[in-house]
Amino acid sequence: MYKLILVLLLMWVSFAQAEDYAAVSVHMTPIKVGKHSYYVQGMAGAASSENQGYMSNAGFVVTPAGVVVFDTLGTPSLAAELVRQIHKITPLPIKYVIISHYHADHYYGLQVFKALGAESWAHKNGQGAIDTDAAAERLAQRRVTLFPWVDEQTKLLPADKWLDGDTDFKLGGVHFKLRYVGPAHSAEDMAMLVQEDGVLYTGDVVFRGRIPFVGDADSKLWLGSLNKLIVLKPRVMIPGHGTASLKSSRDLKFTREYLEYLRKTMGQAVADLVPFDEAYAKTDWKKYASMPAFVQANRANAYNTYLLMEKESLNQ
Repeated sequence: MYKLILVLLLMWVSFAQAEDYAAVSVHMTPIKVGKHSYYVQGMAGAASSENQGYMSNAGFVVTPAGVVVFDTLGTPSLAAELVRQIHKITPLPIKYVIISHYHADHYYGLQVFKALGAESWAHKNGQGAIDTDAAAERLAQRRVTLFPWVDEQTKLLPADKWLDGDTDFKLGGVHFKLRYVGPAHSAEDMAMLVQEDGVLYTGDVVFRGRIPFVGDADSKLWLGSLNKLIVLKPRVMIPGHGTASLKSSRDLKFTREYLEYLRKTMGQAVADLVPFDEAYAKTDWKKYASMPAFVQANRANAYNTYLLMEKESLNQ
């Protein structure tokens, strides 16, 4: 009887909370990848009204003592739907939320989990990320492009606990290894290995099936971070975007080759004193041009890499 009451109570809480946010119509289905481990897979491409911001992955791990969530998706509405999906699988409380990095599509749902009493963790290099002009500009932009799923009630929240490097913990007999793998895609990149399941959640250090977002990342350090993931030897790897991988070494290849190609082409342009616009126009992008997010991300990726290669050339 107690378990039934608990299940009904949690279902009521999750449904009541979902009513606080605009409903999403995108289809979200948890995919089981281990005895305890699940993930939900976002749609390809950049955030838009068509995908309602559902363009990144999130994971969760069900232990006998509660649930650990990895990333909270790109809107509170999506996070509320994720909570509902979790509570279809287990009535247990959500204890911890691990934020892989402070980019909008991975943490905008944090307020939903905070309201449920979950404790959030992130790497200390993410401190202050929500207080920047860039964060304010992104939120204003998302309130337009993703309204009503991002609105004036959407809050940017810091982590409850800032981690200083690698952290191991145990919940309900399940062992978790949090690994600092930045600076790479961001300064604060964290990955999470569920030891008993051999499942590795990578955040945006790994992309599959779409053009990565490089932004102002240091691609040289990012390439080194991929090696940190290989050492963990996961059975299943869940990237920040795209499908799960059963062959992690092979599937790290796409992200690696894309970054290497940016560095090679833009580095050569810098060495030859070719202006960026000319270099970009002359570069052969056909391998990537038909992929999701190419139009939105590739030129900016190339430009930021061009600037990075200029900086590296000056430091040689």
